[in-house]
Amino acid sequence: MTKFSLFKCYFKGKPSILVLVLFLSYSLHFGFCQDLMSGTPDSEYDEKALNTHRLDNLNLLLYTFLLILTVVTIWMFKHRRLRFLHETGLAVIYGLVVGAIIRYTGPITEPRVIPVVPALGTHYNHSVPPDVLWLQLSKRVSSKASATYLNNHTFVYTFRGEIDNTSLNEIDQKATFDPEVFFNLLLPPIIFHAAYSLKRKYFFKNLGAIFTFAFIGTTVTAFVTGSLIWGFIQIFPYLAKDFSFLDTLYFGAVISATDPVTILAIFSELHVDVNLYALVFGESVLNDAIAIVLTRAIQSYAEKYNPNHGGFEMVAFFQAVGEFLLIFTSSLILGSTLGIATALLTKFTRIRDFPLLETCLFVLMSYTTFLIAEATDLTGIVAVLFCGMCQAHYTYNNLSDDSRVRTKSFFELLNFLAENFIFSYIGVSMFTFPKHHFDVAFICISFIAVALGRAANIYPLSFLLNFGRKPKISRNFQHVLFFSGMRGAMAFALAIRNTMSKARQTFLTTTSLIVIGSVIFVGGSVTPLLTCFGIPVGVEEDPDHAVLPGTPHRGGDLTEGAIEPSRSSIQSEKSWLARIWGGFDTKYMKPLLTHSKPTLMETLPPCCLPVARMLTTSEQLNQGCGAHGDSDIELCIDDADSVRSSGPRAFASTQPGFQRVYFVNDRKMAVDDEDRHLFYPIVSPETLSCDSLGNKHLPGSSV
Repeated sequence: MTKFSLFKCYFKGKPSILVLVLFLSYSLHFGFCQDLMSGTPDSEYDEKALNTHRLDNLNLLLYTFLLILTVVTIWMFKHRRLRFLHETGLAVIYGLVVGAIIRYTGPITEPRVIPVVPALGTHYNHSVPPDVLWLQLSKRVSSKASATYLNNHTFVYTFRGEIDNTSLNEIDQKATFDPEVFFNLLLPPIIFHAAYSLKRKYFFKNLGAIFTFAFIGTTVTAFVTGSLIWGFIQIFPYLAKDFSFLDTLYFGAVISATDPVTILAIFSELHVDVNLYALVFGESVLNDAIAIVLTRAIQSYAEKYNPNHGGFEMVAFFQAVGEFLLIFTSSLILGSTLGIATALLTKFTRIRDFPLLETCLFVLMSYTTFLIAEATDLTGIVAVLFCGMCQAHYTYNNLSDDSRVRTKSFFELLNFLAENFIFSYIGVSMFTFPKHHFDVAFICISFIAVALGRAANIYPLSFLLNFGRKPKISRNFQHVLFFSGMRGAMAFALAIRNTMSKARQTFLTTTSLIVIGSVIFVGGSVTPLLTCFGIPVGVEEDPDHAVLPGTPHRGGDLTEGAIEPSRSSIQSEKSWLARIWGGFDTKYMKPLLTHSKPTLMETLPPCCLPVARMLTTSEQLNQGCGAHGDSDIELCIDDADSVRSSGPRAFASTQPGFQRVYFVNDRKMAVDDEDRHLFYPIVSPETLSCDSLGNKHLPGSSV
């Protein structure tokens, strides 16, 4: 009573404040009562949203911690010069450990489950679940007299897939991602970086062999693997009823995608023969594209196949082959077109004056290629692969120095993080993903079939290629190519995309185990394998110019009587397809899309001179000493000290006080590989004079 009197005395003479306080008190009381009357107040939704947010952050923290642990450990390995395990193998092992901890040590929570049955009169395809469920729930409305129930709440639930075990840890349920995350976010930067960092000089030198292994070899691997698995499972009746021949062919196409990231990293570190590196790297780059289109073709055949026919359908087969060629060609054209469009934008605009905008345009145009291909029912992996090749071959030459460094570093970083994230996820998902199906017989059969399918690819095709190839693919190189067929991110992403049936769940489990086994065991044994097969390491990057008259060989020994390789011998080692494309590319494509010479005014017929003049920039006409170097001329540096120059290159040798200056005229280099090798006293790049054609040479020398 005393408190109330004091309250009235305080507000005496202040009626407006008293009215405001009473109004606020009534509002709070009324709102609280409304919340009590409603069955689901907003505070409960907020709590649910906060809990979901917490679990999402805990999930991301988990994988971030795995990446940090992988980076620190691989630094220790590199510091100690240990090569028995690559960072991808470490990521898989750490993922397995963390996945086991999550699966077997976390508290089990029962999610709230409401059994739902279709309403009467609802029609849908019973073989495929609906995409969206509309769940109508009753809302309780309370009053003093009685309580009534109204059906006025409808909740929408989207389809995520089938689940067998409903008693799972909360983080266990959250530690799995939508498979589209891999295809739309993680795979594009991996594929683009592979194309953007491709050593095109050696890629085109071995173009015929790479295309043979990638196109014919991948197809052979897929069909041999699928056929062998189909033959083996006939021994086990319980497997024969679960897998059709088309199922095993589909699995053969999925598991034919190779990812020798571990082997390539060790190859680069040990300086293995560049032709062997180009064969392994080039095949793996194109192999992913072929594998994903091949799975599409097999799915297309399965859709058109009539099970009542009971045999092979020729019409459906040719339709699937036609779809395979159409999708691959269309994706290739789309990727190349957008790469060319980016090159034209960077050539004919001054966006290079703003390196940040230039880099943004480059990245966005590259990613747009993938999205357009997927949106138009093509293959984004193929499109982004060839877009990356065009960006590296043309657009890179138009970029400013800042943008060149930024794009190379940016995609290298994305590639490293994406690959290690996927391998970490492979390890974690072995314990947390709810749709694994372990079948020991099928897994053992698959390991054998995958090895035999790889052998059917490498050895017969190498034998056929050696009839018209110089240098030959030696038997030791063939053994290394066989062991380079490791499985990785692409195979896993294809397998996890659909896990509805028991067969697809078995495919996912088997693929994951093959990836883990190949990365850890085959990747960890690369160095001993190179020693066992007698593969030379520390090899000069450009063997054509490794030995020259009077040039000190690696190690300081002089090679007497060495002769310079002839132009005909160099040409004979190049793929005929590369020679045909090289001439067309040098005369027309590069002058059109870059600032390089010769210009279109020199290569096009006189009748096209007005058009050629419009397509020639002033930078091309004035190109001289300050021109950017051509990114395609990737030559070996004999020693760490090199003389960098724009346009022609100069490289140092190991001879004290002198350097081997390897001058290359960019125009002649691209057309007919004419080169010149001279020895001069060591000078700085500034002392090199420049002639009217933009070629650098020493003062007083006649070149």
